[in-house]
Amino acid sequence: MEILITYNHREDDVAPMPLRELAQFVLEREGKPVNTEVSVSLVDNDTIAELNGRFRNIEGPTDVLSFECDNIADSITAADGPACPLYELGDVIIAPDVAEAQSAEFGNSFEQEMSLLLVHGLLHLCGYDHIEDAEAEVMEARERELLTEWAERGLPPMDENR
Repeated sequence: MEILITYNHREDDVAPMPLRELAQFVLEREGKPVNTEVSVSLVDNDTIAELNGRFRNIEGPTDVLSFECDNIADSITAADGPACPLYELGDVIIAPDVAEAQSAEFGNSFEQEMSLLLVHGLLHLCGYDHIEDAEAEVMEARERELLTEWAERGLPPMDENR
C-alpha cells in the first residue's frame, strides 16, 4: 500500500506518530487491495477552513475532510493481489490544531485524537457515512472497533465518551 503523508503544518508534532502504520492497518482491515494509494495531508486551520468553505459551503475550520477519487473501481478487493491496477482511494486532510483543541475537550491525548480523525477520514473513503443516525452508529462502531484493535498494539484506547 502507498500511504503518502504531507506535513504542511506541525510536522515536528505529528511526524513521530504512527499515522502511516495506522492507515495501512485500517485499509487492510477494510479489505483494500495491496495496490491501494491514499494521501494524508496535515494542514493549518486557514487551509482546512478554505477547503471546508469551497467544498462543503461551511465557514470555518473543521477537523478532517475526505475526498474520494473519481476513478476507483469498487470491484477491486484485496483478493485481486498485486496484479491489480493502482487503486487510488482518495485524500484525507487533517487539521492538527483542531485535533489538539478537541483532544482537550474530550479528554484524549493529541495522538489519540489524530488517530481517530485519520480512521474517520479513511472510513469515509471506504464508503462509510454518518448523515443518517443508523449510518452514524455503524461508522462510529467501526471506528471504536478499529481503534480498540489498534490500541491493543500499544496505543491507549480512546475515551469511551467520545
